[in-house]
Amino acid sequence: MRNFFRFIIKHHFFFLFLLLEIVSFALIINYNSYQRASWISSSNKLSGSIYNSYSNVTQYLMLQKINEELAKENSYLRSQLPTSFKDSKDYFSLVYDSLNKRQYTYRNAKVINNSTNKHFNYITLNKGYLNGIRKEMGVISAKGVVGIVKDVSDHYTSVISILNTRLHISAKLKESGFFGSLNWDGKDYRYAWLNEIPIHAPVDVGNLVVTSGYSSIFPEGVLIGTVEEVDKDKGESFFRIKVKLSVDFKDLSYVEVISNNMKEEQSKLENNND
Repeated sequence: MRNFFRFIIKHHFFFLFLLLEIVSFALIINYNSYQRASWISSSNKLSGSIYNSYSNVTQYLMLQKINEELAKENSYLRSQLPTSFKDSKDYFSLVYDSLNKRQYTYRNAKVINNSTNKHFNYITLNKGYLNGIRKEMGVISAKGVVGIVKDVSDHYTSVISILNTRLHISAKLKESGFFGSLNWDGKDYRYAWLNEIPIHAPVDVGNLVVTSGYSSIFPEGVLIGTVEEVDKDKGESFFRIKVKLSVDFKDLSYVEVISNNMKEEQSKLENNND
């Protein structure tokens, strides 16, 4: 403290000069309209620039939280879609219980590991059994189908990606309704192939390819991609259709896991046929 006072006394002329400068500057601004207007304009620009920079920094730091909130909101909104409920034509049903008739439930999750450069690609999610995720649930993103749940631990989930040559998904052409099997050939991560579409089916480049709804995993009409090319070999009865996938698997952050609440009932009935 003694050194501080010595410093003040030693440089008291400088501090007095600085104080007088500040007082003079304040008097000039207060009693001259032009200088006051210039000062206010400059200070507004400076403060505006500072606030804008601060806002950009805080928004950047909040991006992860915002993305998580949006993923939760998307899951909730998908659960409210009419396609998430089982239609009932029962004339004896007097009360429409939406809770009991909900067929599909959506749970959001974050991708924490992903591969695209192998023949058998898998995705890891940050949620698992304790979050209600089970084997053979469908996985989608905001842009379309991602894959199917393969294994589940308490806190994590392993998903078999569309980019896995072992995975086949029941898909159809949205415009015509003709359905077949979609499979990745292990080459370009942007494309898959739709097979078993008969040659008399109307197919055009740009047609939408969606889930058929013929499995208990995905609801009908979830986007998979668009028709890129249509091949027909001589003597063959089916087209071989190249599909550009709607999901960019190299830019995948958040997904939704689909639970079919009537899957067990459907599977049990279909197993009796087998």
